[in-house]
Amino acid sequence: MGPTGSGKSKLAVDLASHFPIEIINADSMQVYQGLDVLTNKVSLQDQKGVPHHLLGTVSPNVEFTAKEFRDSAVPLISEILSRDHIPFIVGGTNYYIQALVSPFLLDDSAEDMDESCFGSLSGDEPVGPDSDLARDSSSYSYDLLKDLDPVAANRIHPNNYRKINQYLSLYARTGVLPSKLYQGKAAENWGRVDNFRFNCCFICVDAANPVLDRYVEQRVDCMIDAGLLDEVYDIYNANADYTRGLRQAIGVREFEDFLSVYHSVDRDNKTSGPTNATLNSRNKDDKTLKDCMRAILKSSADDQLKVLLEEAIDRVKLNTRRLVRCQKRRLNQLQTLFGWDIHYVDSTESISCKSDEVWTAQVVGPAVKIIRAFLSEDERLMPNLAGMIGTSVNSTERDLWTQYVCKACGDKVLRGAYEWEQHKQGRRHRKRIYNLRKSQRFSSAGQQHQQQNTSVATEQSSMSCQVQI
Repeated sequence: MGPTGSGKSKLAVDLASHFPIEIINADSMQVYQGLDVLTNKVSLQDQKGVPHHLLGTVSPNVEFTAKEFRDSAVPLISEILSRDHIPFIVGGTNYYIQALVSPFLLDDSAEDMDESCFGSLSGDEPVGPDSDLARDSSSYSYDLLKDLDPVAANRIHPNNYRKINQYLSLYARTGVLPSKLYQGKAAENWGRVDNFRFNCCFICVDAANPVLDRYVEQRVDCMIDAGLLDEVYDIYNANADYTRGLRQAIGVREFEDFLSVYHSVDRDNKTSGPTNATLNSRNKDDKTLKDCMRAILKSSADDQLKVLLEEAIDRVKLNTRRLVRCQKRRLNQLQTLFGWDIHYVDSTESISCKSDEVWTAQVVGPAVKIIRAFLSEDERLMPNLAGMIGTSVNSTERDLWTQYVCKACGDKVLRGAYEWEQHKQGRRHRKRIYNLRKSQRFSSAGQQHQQQNTSVATEQSSMSCQVQI
């Protein structure tokens, strides 16, 4: 596990020289076919003969959910174990891993859970064609869920349409309010270490944020040189759904504005130009346009297209840095909220100095010791690594059912006390609070000054107007 850019995939391949392993990819974008550069898939050369599963095998236009990942990975694990190999789950999509190791999916529909979780429930039937909920999908709304189950509605963001639909579907199928189900016996077992589907060893490859920030920015530049622009050009479709499948990947939506203008300029040129200037084939036309994109980026002119292209690349870098922090927060939650025993190895120095020797000594070596200790069940061999915390948390502390709304941050919705506390400590929130207080002080001072000025003689009205401005 670990944030993007920390070296998860490289570590997994390097560990194959110490253990008989097979790798199951747990990156929600790398499971799809295509965008190999953008999603940073491990190339065949870098795989070094180590078997990789669920890597570039799913159609890019479908939604590969946590349930589908779990249903695909569980039989793969059995097959790998049958070959006397060790299954290594590698990826930064933490909810994939959580879905895999837990006996059911708490946040998914009823069919995602084992039958044992529904032994006492009635009406466990699929939605029929005559169901009110099934008849009109537009009725799957947050307001409907709030009327039906306000406790469950508080648990999810008003814009999380997928979860809203799942909760409503769950009620239609089981006749049980989602909040009643999730706050009952199922919720007590969700995420608990002693209730895992497998006996697991969690290793997180981590690095300091400033180092990861520099690295992921450099990696984006390398991706541009390796063909990222060609990939986003090929996948661009103005009418496509960017909330499903591979188009959700960071680096796709960011180029939408540029490609929209770029294609409109190309159409205008074709319309105004002579007919015989049109290229003979679509393939040749695409190649020319891709070459022009690279030329635009390298040009010295600051025209609209270059500005849009550079802004798109900057947004990719920004959103990748945000992803790093999001992944780290989620890992912290898995420890503090669910008591997961995650063992950390630090790749900061190896990334900074780009040294194979440091990588082997500070990342591979400690990871080998962790795994050997796990396999031998001898905790005395565990290295005392910085960042290891084994906090056990009562289920009552997992406050996921209280909704907080931050007015200062534009009515941002936070779920649970933990997210709320994390949000309050965030730099953006603190900066907004500072600016609001500063504005209020200025406004208060201005009003006080204005009241004083109203009592001044008429000849001083020009000063009063100046203060008002």
